[in-house]
Amino acid sequence: MLHSPEYRETYAADLKKLLPRIPLVIDARPFVDAGKELFELHVGYESLAPYPLGGTDVVATGDPFEFFRIEKMAYAKVREGGKLVPDKTKIKYNSRIELTGIPADVQRYLLGPRTAVDWLIDRYQLRVDKASGNINDPNDRSKESGNPRYVLDLLARIVRLSVRTVEIVDALPALILRTEATT
Repeated sequence: MLHSPEYRETYAADLKKLLPRIPLVIDARPFVDAGKELFELHVGYESLAPYPLGGTDVVATGDPFEFFRIEKMAYAKVREGGKLVPDKTKIKYNSRIELTGIPADVQRYLLGPRTAVDWLIDRYQLRVDKASGNINDPNDRSKESGNPRYVLDLLARIVRLSVRTVEIVDALPALILRTEATT
């Protein structure tokens, strides 16, 4: 119910200041089924098959952990009207890998004000805390898991999760609320 675009629009003002109110609908089954599928999808995201992005079939040369190492991912840039803007269909993974074919629907699945892919790009980068000198290295997760492609595959899984989430939400029926007369 909370993913329904009609629900979000109808209760937009309330959602900014109050806990969500779940209204009674004529037929709750489609919302229950969608909620169950979304729950399973989001809890089990690490077991999803990676989305078939261009560039994920790359074969490592040399040390695979070094080949798939990331410092800072970013969207590729294209020139529009004389200035460079992000091309949300391509991600510069590192100096050796560019991922292509990111579906437009990925930009429709938001976690607050940004997409899941934007969140991942922001969080999975090499950072050094200036005050303490501590290093936050997302490549450590690859080494811990013994999978040099961990971050690359995670990104492709998040693309699949985003696309499927949008498909489920788009398939929700119209929000037809029950009234006291229909109870």
